[in-house]
Amino acid sequence: MINQSELNTLSKNDKIDHFLLIRRIDLRNTRSGSDFLSTELGDKTAAINANVWEGFAELAARGKVGDVVKVAGTVEEYQGALQIRVTSIHLAKGSDGVSPRDFLPESKRNLNEMKEEFNQRIKNISNKLLKKLLTQIFTEERFEQFCLAPAGKSWHHAYIHGLLEHTLEIIKICELMCEFHPELNKDLILSGAMLHDMGKIEELSYDSAFEYTDKGKLIGHIVIASNIIRDEIKKITNFPAELENNLIHLILSHQGKLEHASPVVPKTAEAIALYQADELSAKVNAYKGAIEAELKPDSNWTKFIHLADTDLHKFSLMENKEEKSKKSLFD
Repeated sequence: MINQSELNTLSKNDKIDHFLLIRRIDLRNTRSGSDFLSTELGDKTAAINANVWEGFAELAARGKVGDVVKVAGTVEEYQGALQIRVTSIHLAKGSDGVSPRDFLPESKRNLNEMKEEFNQRIKNISNKLLKKLLTQIFTEERFEQFCLAPAGKSWHHAYIHGLLEHTLEIIKICELMCEFHPELNKDLILSGAMLHDMGKIEELSYDSAFEYTDKGKLIGHIVIASNIIRDEIKKITNFPAELENNLIHLILSHQGKLEHASPVVPKTAEAIALYQADELSAKVNAYKGAIEAELKPDSNWTKFIHLADTDLHKFSLMENKEEKSKKSLFD
């Protein structure tokens, strides 16, 4: 990986001479009818808009999402957001020694620790049939894909290993709910938590950029996961139909509402707990990411976030800063 300053450290008027990954590329027209190339470029830490007004014919013809470009220019501010005023941009060459994977964001958690934690959760399942099912599904190849995949394209846990991190968060929330409500079927809800999003390993591609696959667009991760689970259940002798139906219901209802693409709404206590755990993990992660990425210059507020339907505030009370300062003096 080429040594260069990270995007999230740059400010207005900083110079850019970077390799960056194309996250979006569109040929657009101004009101006067002139063509320009609108792009979003990124590294592991952030993304930034860059409009190219001239000399973009080759890039417009050959460039695509997931390609690496070498871009030079200056960081400027437009409508409260930073962007690059491009002076030159071209596709990276093989001799440049860069790979798209170098620019994909990754979980901050240790991968081996997360893998160990997940495997331990499977070992802790008491129901032998559910444990056998989980062991069959999370085989070596599929488990590696599960551990590599992001949990989303852009909104929450949208980084390498994000699906595993998101799943572990939900497992912990569900475990806590089982402590509050021991009537819940713990093995069932934890199995549902482990399996609820595993269809995303086929819904998303994540080799050079986070995009939806054809299968993901046509079928979706909920149905993909349900089909995988049903296929694996067929290999297990005497798997009870009631257990299968309740487990599949967790998968089908985990997005909570029909308008959120769930084929059914939650109809069991375990299902509503899983849905709310999924919401909590996803929304907190998404808000954290939005605050970090979209904070307006010299402000504690982000721009309006359409998926949140509001602008977001970064907590930074002075008394909190003073407490941190005092702590650092005496540590």
